[in-house]
Amino acid sequence: MQLADRVNRISISPTAAVLAAAERYRAQGADLADFGPGEPDFPTPENIVNAAIRALHEGRTKYTPTAGIGPLRDAICKWHATQFGSSYTVPECVVTVGGKHAIFNAFCSLLGKGDEVLIPAPYWVSYPDMVMYTGATPVPIMTDPTDGFRLRAEEVSRAITPKTKLLIVNSPSNPSGAVVPADEFARIYEVCRAKNIWLMTDECYSHFVYGNEKPFSLASLPGTKPNIIVAGSLSKTFAMTGWRIGYALAPEPLISAMIKTQSQSTSNPTSIAQYAALEALTGPMDAVAVMLLRNTLAAATASLQDFARFPESLAWNRVARFMRSRALPNICATALRTPPRSRSNSLSANIWSSCLETLSVRPDTCASPMPLRLTESKKACGDSRNTSRWRHRPRELRFKPIGASACEARPRVHAPPLGRPQSLIAVSRTAAGNRACGRSLAHWQ
Repeated sequence: MQLADRVNRISISPTAAVLAAAERYRAQGADLADFGPGEPDFPTPENIVNAAIRALHEGRTKYTPTAGIGPLRDAICKWHATQFGSSYTVPECVVTVGGKHAIFNAFCSLLGKGDEVLIPAPYWVSYPDMVMYTGATPVPIMTDPTDGFRLRAEEVSRAITPKTKLLIVNSPSNPSGAVVPADEFARIYEVCRAKNIWLMTDECYSHFVYGNEKPFSLASLPGTKPNIIVAGSLSKTFAMTGWRIGYALAPEPLISAMIKTQSQSTSNPTSIAQYAALEALTGPMDAVAVMLLRNTLAAATASLQDFARFPESLAWNRVARFMRSRALPNICATALRTPPRSRSNSLSANIWSSCLETLSVRPDTCASPMPLRLTESKKACGDSRNTSRWRHRPRELRFKPIGASACEARPRVHAPPLGRPQSLIAVSRTAAGNRACGRSLAHWQ
């Protein structure tokens, strides 16, 4: 069979291939962890699910405009303005069938044979094939692992040729997790603007930032709108991967071209999913804050396994500083960016109760959302032979382990599995543990 060149130029998405393979193995009874798709380990928040159910009962099952229902396009523009400080209007917005669809439609509307697209490496596996489908050529920009794989303006400038049409910047990055600093992002934009090159900012993981980082969009900078394309998605931030709702924000002529392309392929995104997305963007973001918190705790508890090499006071000081001064304030700030009319009076309390549930700390020991108070068990170890190996942590840095088991001769940490919070059990300091553990706290200093 003779297939079209545009199909022969590309391969099946590796993400889709891994997902299909995982399903085959599960059908055979295998118990496996699928590292293929970027899938949040959380269900879609209940208020979003209920909005979809209401839409079904209200009969919102008909065709919609190709670009999406008006209220959703308006909500996307307002949400992006609230979260990032941008200034898009409805004619500059299109709703797509996932973030990948937004990128694909933009490529099909802009690129052609002879064009080059700069892609910082490591990169999401679908970028090159989507570029090649249009007849354009993907050109990787190798980033420096010693610099955390962050893209730099100098690297972009060196990679530009007369054929360069577009640069893709994915920050936070899939797969490296690298975050381009705001000032560096601005310098990268200036390089592209000076050469009349489009800059696509893929914001799929925009809210998955930790420590001192804040969600950032290049579109928040004055004067950038004529030269950039924002590709966004509700899949990760709101745990809506299967709902397939994304969006693009760009100059109106490009959005019109993308709508024309979409009208001849998928037409509108699923109507029910659009109403669910409307609730996600206009309702409270409590669940987003909780998801970010649990991701932070998962990283923190994994790092607890490395504590034994450090003096207890040093290790726990770092944990407390990270949790109290950086992680939780940033996470709560994410939720509090919810539009005021949608924010419940009990939002902070809801976030805090979820924090306590995740930490398995009794509410009566932690009355205030900020700062985080961690209480410790004075009787952490039931084996008198090992009690001399424990020191009491400084009082202001205290965890309260609940149901801590007897200490052993090696470091032990019980991380709370998602959906079934359990207590954090401190690390026993032993000579064996000193030799075996200790690395990941360095980046918390």
